[in-house]
Amino acid sequence: MVTTQDSQATVTSTPAEVNPEPAEEIVVPPGDLYSDEPQLESDLHLRQIVALLTSLEWLWQDRQDFFASGNLTIYFSPKQIKSQDFRGPDFFVVLDTERRTRKSWVVWEEGGKYPNVIIEVLSDSTAKADKTSKKQVYQDIFRTPEYFWVDPVTLAFEGFVLMAGEYQAIEPNAHGHLHSRQLDLYLGIHESQLRFFTSDGMPVPTPSEAAKSAEQQAEQAQQRADRLAARLREMGLDPDSE
Repeated sequence: MVTTQDSQATVTSTPAEVNPEPAEEIVVPPGDLYSDEPQLESDLHLRQIVALLTSLEWLWQDRQDFFASGNLTIYFSPKQIKSQDFRGPDFFVVLDTERRTRKSWVVWEEGGKYPNVIIEVLSDSTAKADKTSKKQVYQDIFRTPEYFWVDPVTLAFEGFVLMAGEYQAIEPNAHGHLHSRQLDLYLGIHESQLRFFTSDGMPVPTPSEAAKSAEQQAEQAQQRADRLAARLREMGLDPDSE
């Protein structure tokens, strides 16, 4: 016979029903984000970015392990997306990644990679931020190894390398060029623009400059051939005979 005491004991020994609280939903920001950059401020800005981008892509035309772009948003946190308080660099290069087109650079979709090199083109409205707050972001959050800025009007430019967590100024060489260890190139002024230079001091050409140079070399070779043919004819020889 089950007594009241037994019944109470039975009830108290039964585990209380547990109502688990719903797990907090983890919201992952979308990875397919379009760039959200304002229009460039002047034709000088556009031409400067194009010169840097096209010359590097021409030099590295056989490489598939980098991404270079200009005036493109870098998304690095959900907070940044909501606040929209950050604008992307004017030009940047990411190494050891897949070379393909992108709508933007989304850090969490790219294995956590940030740019290896950033270049900002100054303007009246951005110069202060480029030299202070954005530089601080590149140093403290991006940890970007090298940062450069250039004024497209005065052609003043500076470069910084990350050392012990802080940017240190890069000293110019005898040509006034700044060395980028990340790119294994130098940066300096050529024809009123900040351009890449090789170790022998030669500017890296854009595709149009390379094509023009090749055309000039072909013309010079043809002129040399024509002069040689003329001399042979003066000597009574036929340059076209086998």
